[in-house]
Amino acid sequence: MTRVAAVDCGTNSIRLLVADADPATGELTDLDRRMTIVRLGQGVDRTGRLAPEALERTFAACREYAGVIKAHGAERLRFVATSASRDAENRDDFVRGVLDILGVEPEVISGDQEAEFSFTGATRELAGRDHLDKPYLVVDIGGGSTEFVVGDDHVRAARSVDVGCVRMTERHLVRDGAVTDPPTAEQVAAMRADIEAALDLAERTVPLREARTLVGLAGSVTSVSAIAQELPRYDSAAIHHSRVSRDRVREITDWLLASTHAERAAVPSLHPGRVDVIAAGALTLLSIMERTGAAEVVVSEHDILDGIAWSCASEAR
Repeated sequence: MTRVAAVDCGTNSIRLLVADADPATGELTDLDRRMTIVRLGQGVDRTGRLAPEALERTFAACREYAGVIKAHGAERLRFVATSASRDAENRDDFVRGVLDILGVEPEVISGDQEAEFSFTGATRELAGRDHLDKPYLVVDIGGGSTEFVVGDDHVRAARSVDVGCVRMTERHLVRDGAVTDPPTAEQVAAMRADIEAALDLAERTVPLREARTLVGLAGSVTSVSAIAQELPRYDSAAIHHSRVSRDRVREITDWLLASTHAERAAVPSLHPGRVDVIAAGALTLLSIMERTGAAEVVVSEHDILDGIAWSCASEAR
């Protein structure tokens, strides 16, 4: 066993996993798994820079995580940063802050590396499950980007595109500094066109329609599953490996796009930090399902964070 800590810092959230990894058996035993909405990517699409308040929210979460990592005595730590910090002009401020707090530099990884970690984390435990045919299409809908990976036991093709729930919300659903409540038909049509263009781009590299099983990752997908199950609160155990039909995803997406902020906020399983961006995330998922013909999505709570942990354990051997 190797005790590892993995941090995934995305556009919308930062997450920590402390786990015992056993490469011999393929088991990853969680000791602590947590998520904080920090909106690091706030305004990046418009300004090209990380906002000071977004950096401070992220550093506050890092200070909390440093205490958890120390308490569990993790032997190795890997910190991976994704889309927002890859795009920002002032990403050096972010790097210095993380290094001061956690003692490691964040690795600002490429979209291809991001996809590789997501695929490993999502599929390592799926082997042998009934009715989950290969190849898999793993789709990680993040805040600033979406990763598409097709593979069997290993990645065959991967592509990252700049479509995510935060980026789409800020680009299409914000007027006069606030999210339109609810969005207009014109706003939704423009967002859908943006998503479809990104799918065209992804399909140049990744054979999306060849996959036999669609595996969906990250907060937009897990939130759709929670809504589909009408959970009284967010329940990772109920969400992990749940399956949601395309018709149900369409029904939920239509409701989210027609709802007000107050109506979405009243959903008990929906994290407050996702209330304004979940409609864009759900529309992205629906568009992917329609493009690929997937009748259902298999929802995984194990994703890039677990892939980072496995990579950390492998380096320790």
